[in-house]
Amino acid sequence: MTKHEFAVAMTCEGCSGAVSRVLGKLADVKFEIDLPKQLVWIESDKDVEVLMDTLKKCGKEVKYNGTK
Repeated sequence: MTKHEFAVAMTCEGCSGAVSRVLGKLADVKFEIDLPKQLVWIESDKDVEVLMDTLKKCGKEVKYNGTK
């Protein structure tokens, strides 16, 4: 699985909780959230577009930083 890094405009636990909820609905995805750095790492074989669209459902600004 590829590990992708996304910058997500999260400012509080509610924001990171929203990210966790939307990512939790995807199958075969592992993720880590770093709230202070506003980063999300996702391990998945899914297309980046699918991951981006899923993250955008939480209503936050999302930017793809590349693979790690």
